[in-house]
Amino acid sequence: MSWSKLKQQLESFLSPSLQGKVEYRATGYRYLPDKAGICYIAVDKKNILNMSDATTVIKWYQSEQEIKNDASIDIPISHEQIEAVRMNTEGKIPEDRLIVIARSRVISELAKELLAAQSSLSKSNFMTAATKFLSSSIEESIESKDILLNILALMDRRVGKKRIVNMSEKIKLKHPAVQYFFELRLRTF
Repeated sequence: MSWSKLKQQLESFLSPSLQGKVEYRATGYRYLPDKAGICYIAVDKKNILNMSDATTVIKWYQSEQEIKNDASIDIPISHEQIEAVRMNTEGKIPEDRLIVIARSRVISELAKELLAAQSSLSKSNFMTAATKFLSSSIEESIESKDILLNILALMDRRVGKKRIVNMSEKIKLKHPAVQYFFELRLRTF
C-alpha cells in the first residue's frame, strides 16, 4: 500500500477531537534507495514520535538500570508474583524482601520489553504496524506489546472515553510514548 493511501486510512480512524491536531508524516529519499526515510507522528505541527531518531520529546530509555531507578514508574506486584519468588527461594527470604525481589524481576522484564520495542522503530516497521493495525481488531492493538499499535489504538475513534479511563492502570506499565498519547487523548475529552 502506498504511503498516501495508508496515511489517509489512518487519519480517517482518528478520534474527531484529534483530527487536525494529530498528523502522520513521512519523508523518503527517491534517489537514495539504501537511505531509509523518516516517519513520525506530529501533534500540533510538532514532531512528537520520530520513528528513527532517539532525540525526540519522548523520553527514550538508554539502559535497564535507568528504568529500574526511575521513581516515576509504578509497578503493581501481584500475589502470584510474590509466591513465585517464595517458591524459587524455598521460603528462606523475609516477606518484605520478597516484594523487593518480585518488583525487581518485573521491572527487569519490562525494561527488556521497552528496549526491544523502541529499538525496532523505523519507517518500514511503522508501515508494517499501520497495515497490521488497519487489518486487526482494536482490542488486539490495545493489548499488543507493540508501541505503535498501542498509540494508533489510543487515537482511534472506536475507543471511547469509558474505555480510555478504564485503561489508566495498564498504561502505567507501557512505554512513555504510549503514556504521552494516552494523556493527549484524555485531555481532548
